[in-house]
Amino acid sequence: MKILQLYILFFVCVCSSVQAQYDDSLKNKIRKDSIYAKQVLKKAIYSSARKASIMSACLPGLGQIYNKKYWKAPIVYVALGGIGYWGITNQIKYKYYSNNLKAIYDDNESTINSTLYTSDQLITQKRYYRKYRDMAVILGALVYLVNIIDANVDAHLKTFDVSDDLSLQLNPYSNLDYNNKLQAGLTLKLKFK
Repeated sequence: MKILQLYILFFVCVCSSVQAQYDDSLKNKIRKDSIYAKQVLKKAIYSSARKASIMSACLPGLGQIYNKKYWKAPIVYVALGGIGYWGITNQIKYKYYSNNLKAIYDDNESTINSTLYTSDQLITQKRYYRKYRDMAVILGALVYLVNIIDANVDAHLKTFDVSDDLSLQLNPYSNLDYNNKLQAGLTLKLKFK
């Protein structure tokens, strides 16, 4: 009878150790799988952000379309088109006044100043249009960079949690310190799920 009890006890111990090993291996596998899933998700987010940035760098607005923010692409095109038109118009007028200024100072009889401006007024006009042409180039570069940054940020924020489980509380804070002086302030609490 004692031998039977020993066999049963041995069998229970072996089975429980096997079950414990199986549970541990299952937990490790689940942990590894969850870490792997997080790594895959992180890689997908960063690669999609990189892809959106490259697409916007190659063709402005394409990163916004890739992120499914279709309404932003026309804004990018209108901004770049308007700034481009403004820069080209200022370049044309700059060349016009520059050529008329050259006509005054060259010794060629066939070139004449077709404006009614004097040389000082032509210099002023030339500087004015050059200034706004240069400003258009700078603004165009800024819109281009903002387009790339916007596509990158939108791709990163695709997986941002905006569920109802998030809450933010702003509460007044008051306390008496050891000298019985009142301390006042604000506390900020952010709760996740």
